[in-house]
Amino acid sequence: MRALTAVDYLFLILESKKQPMHVAGLCIFEMPLGVDGNHVSEFIQQIKANNATPSFPFDQVLVKFGFWDSQKNFDINHHIKHIKLPANSGTDTLMAHISAAHGEMLDRKRPLWELHLIEGIEPEQDGAPMRFAIYLKVHHAMMDGIAAMRLLQQSLSCSPDDKFSLPFWSLSTKYRSQIDAILPIHKPPINIIKEQINTIKPVIREVIRGFKHRHRKNFLSTFNAPKSILNQRISNTRSLIFKSFDKRRFATVAQYFSVTTNDIILAVSSGALRDYLISQNALPNKPLVAFVPVSLRQDESKIGNQLSFLLTNLATDEYDPLKRLNTIKASINSGKRRFSRMTQAQVINYSALIYGWAGINLATRLYPAKQAFNLIISNVPSKNEPLYLNGARLTGIFPASVLFDGQALNITLTNYEDKLDFGITACNSALPNIDVLPQLIEKNLTEYESLLD
Repeated sequence: MRALTAVDYLFLILESKKQPMHVAGLCIFEMPLGVDGNHVSEFIQQIKANNATPSFPFDQVLVKFGFWDSQKNFDINHHIKHIKLPANSGTDTLMAHISAAHGEMLDRKRPLWELHLIEGIEPEQDGAPMRFAIYLKVHHAMMDGIAAMRLLQQSLSCSPDDKFSLPFWSLSTKYRSQIDAILPIHKPPINIIKEQINTIKPVIREVIRGFKHRHRKNFLSTFNAPKSILNQRISNTRSLIFKSFDKRRFATVAQYFSVTTNDIILAVSSGALRDYLISQNALPNKPLVAFVPVSLRQDESKIGNQLSFLLTNLATDEYDPLKRLNTIKASINSGKRRFSRMTQAQVINYSALIYGWAGINLATRLYPAKQAFNLIISNVPSKNEPLYLNGARLTGIFPASVLFDGQALNITLTNYEDKLDFGITACNSALPNIDVLPQLIEKNLTEYESLLD
C-alpha cells in the first residue's frame, strides 16, 4: 500500500456530486481507408483478448480513504464503455454524450479511471472517412492533465502501419508527485530536512519582495481578482465545447508583435471573455485574473501531479487589444521571473504558502464569490507529428477539465500537429449562452490579424 499525498487528499476532499474531480480528454479519429464499420468493435475485442495487466496507477484503488492499494481481480469491463451513436451522428450528439459523462463521478470502489469508445460519428466533410472517438477521464488525485496527455501519446503510434500492442493502462510508468519532488523517498531523512530548511529563506525572500512591490503596475496578489459571474456556485451540469484553430494564425501574430504564442492565446481568450461578459451585462470594472498552470517536471515522469500556477492579469478592462496584449505579456513575464529565481521545491512551497487560502476556500466552499483568480487557462503540450491507433489517424485532442464552486469556467487547449484544440468546460446553469465563446475567440483572433501590416 502507498499513503495518499496531501495533493491526493486535496482532490478527493474537493470532490462532490456537483464537483467531480477528474481530468479528461476527447480524441477523435478517422477510420483507416478500406476499413468497415466494425473497426471499433474489433478494437475492443482486441483489448479484451490482450488481457493486459494494468500497471501503476491504473490498478490502484482507495483503501479506507488513507491509502492506495492494488486492486485484486481487476476487471477491465468496469472501465471500458462501448457507445454506439445513432448512424451518422454529428458532433452535437457526440458532445451531448461527453458533456453528460463528464458531469458524473468516478466509482471510488474501483481504480479511478474510465474509457469510452464511441462510434458512429459522421465524416468531418463530404467524402472524408467516418470517425470514432475515445473519451478518457482520470481522477486528478491520480495525475494531472500533462501526465494524462503523455500516457495517451505513448499508447499511440507515429506510423499508420503499426498495430495496437499495449493499452495506456498497461504501459510502464514512473510516478512523481509534488510531495516526491520536495521529499524524495530515496534521500536520507537528514538530507530532506536540510533541503526543506534551505527553502525557507528563499521563499520568505520572495514573499517579502512581493509585499514591497505590491504597488507596482504588474504586481498581482491572490486578492486582486474581481467579483464575476464566472465565480459563483455551480451545479452538476456541464457544457463541453471543443474548437480547433490553425496554430499558424497564432504564431504569425505572435511573431509580428514579438510575443509568445501563449501570450496571444491569453490575449485572444481575454478578448473573448470581455465580449461574453459585456453581452451578459457583467463585465467587472477591474481586470479578470487567470490562473495559468506551469509544469514543474524536470524529468520524463508521466504520472502524478507536478504543477504550479502563475497569476496573470487578463486586462479585460482594457478596450484596446494591443494594450491588453502588452499588459498580459508583462504580467506573465513577471511571474516567470519570480519562479526562475527558485528551485522546484521552493516553487512548490511558495505556491502552498501564497495560494493556501484559496485552496481552503475551494475545499470549504464557504465563499465562492471571492476567489484568488477568476478562471484557469491552460496550454497542454502535445506532438507535432500525426498519431495513429491501429491505422486510424488522430485528428484532434480536446481536453476537458475540472470545475469548482466559485470556478464555473475552464479553458484548456492542446498543441497537436498544426492545430490548437480548445476544450472549454463550463457550468451552463451558471453561465448562460457560454457556447458562443469559440465564435468570440475567432472574432478576437481575426481582430489581431487585422492589425498586421
